[in-house]
Amino acid sequence: MSVTRRAFIAAAAAGGLVPELASGGQGASAATDQTPDAFPTQDPALVREMVGVSHGNVARVRELLSGRPALAKAAWDWGFGDWETALGAASHVGNRTIAAMLIEAGAPVTIFSAAMLDQLATVEACVAASPGVQRVKGPHGISLMAHARAGKAPAVTAFLESLGDADPRYRDEPIGDDDRAALAGTYRYGPAAGQTLTASVNARGGLAIARGDSPERHLLHLGGRVFHPPGAEHVRIRFPEGPRARELRVEDGPTVVVATRHQGA
Repeated sequence: MSVTRRAFIAAAAAGGLVPELASGGQGASAATDQTPDAFPTQDPALVREMVGVSHGNVARVRELLSGRPALAKAAWDWGFGDWETALGAASHVGNRTIAAMLIEAGAPVTIFSAAMLDQLATVEACVAASPGVQRVKGPHGISLMAHARAGKAPAVTAFLESLGDADPRYRDEPIGDDDRAALAGTYRYGPAAGQTLTASVNARGGLAIARGDSPERHLLHLGGRVFHPPGAEHVRIRFPEGPRARELRVEDGPTVVVATRHQGA
């Protein structure tokens, strides 16, 4: 009866016949079936969860950090380059408890976390070193002032108010009922499962877009059926005129994707 190498090693190890193999030229233990496909990078699903729970799930953040402290530096692209870190998530919702946990575990502080935590000296130093930095938007296009207000940070809020330009807002033109009906639908850009973009009306009464079964992204209307997602102001999502749009076009730098309305959608 033939025995595979893996079966032999497993049986030998169970019987104490094979010593633990050390690294550094002494060999390496065999990978198990549970080794993540992304190894040695962190599991993308875990990274995404870390950023998601850092908005408010203190218990889960503590649990994840206890096993993998490096997750304190986790960052996730929600789409079109809208990157959010775990600390960024805690900062724009004003969760001081989670922010403190992440910083203690090694998350790099930012001007946004400093604004939320009312760390006036840090914010003043950043503005002095890089004039105009107060106008830079954070994840999802959220302003520095909004971070300070979320954290109920009186000193930083007063300082940013004195600057007068720390709360820039996106342009977002209203969308009529006819346009909502004309644009909503599923558009396909490839034959594989999930290669679809679904435009829908969200709870805000505006348009949102989602790839496959991924979370939807709210779209800001620039007028003329041209949109961009928050946090990705250089992206353009265009729909043609007409009573029922037959396609949509996504322009993200050199990447251009044209999706055609799915039959029956």
